Amino acid sequence: MNKIVDKEYFSANVVKFEVEAPLIARSRKAGHFVIVRVGDKGERIPLTIASSNIEKGTITLVIQAVGASTKKLCNLNVGNYITDVVGPLGQATHIEKYGTVICAGGGVGVAPMLPIIEAMKKAGNRVISVLAARTKDLVILEKQVAEYSDELIVMTDDGSYGQKGLITNGIEKVINNEKVDLCVTIGPAIMMKFVSILTKKYEIPTMASLNTIMVDGTGMCGACRISIGGQTKFVCVDGPEFNAHEVDFDEMLMRLRAYN
Repeated sequence: MNKIVDKEYFSANVVKFEVEAPLIARSRKAGHFVIVRVGDKGERIPLTIASSNIEKGTITLVIQAVGASTKKLCNLNVGNYITDVVGPLGQATHIEKYGTVICAGGGVGVAPMLPIIEAMKKAGNRVISVLAARTKDLVILEKQVAEYSDELIVMTDDGSYGQKGLITNGIEKVINNEKVDLCVTIGPAIMMKFVSILTKKYEIPTMASLNTIMVDGTGMCGACRISIGGQTKFVCVDGPEFNAHEVDFDEMLMRLRAYN
């Protein structure tokens, strides 16, 4: 069992937890995720590790309450325990010096993007972060992202904060102003699809971190399977990051509606 040592609300339905997990904190890298469970019969919930503190032996998780299991998790408080926290899982983000990197995060996708932004900056890249949300109240981790970004652009659908428009509007403005060597995108599947369409038009290599349905997190159940360049891959063990231009986003969107 893993103790919650800190809790912060980003909005009414988005919570940040700092959780005791010393072994995971020591071994995790940008891009890794964990699977958590609340209660002995609880649903398995995959969550990307937003950050870690090796000295304190903690990891940071950001959760959006969208269903019964995530609501149950978000209702826990400091001092409560998460029944299971398993990880780090998945493949770590490939980090190197590319040049200019756009990191495009939408909604709670900004949380898993944060360690990638930090790692890309420390590798010597010029990092331009583009954050997007429906409205001002849903913009998260702006201060932390700004710390490791050479430039920060915030887009909101309703124009209540930053610039009005979609994340693709912000990305295209950057592309039109300077040479971009890589784009990394994390957020809702439909957002990543249109980011991929945009960057493919400009022939910019793009990595997408996929958020498919997962059950066991070890590649055995097949729930997270996805078509990448015409081949079947499993997000939990082969990903979660893939070449966005090879992802069959339409298939992914269809599979995400499986429990609707």
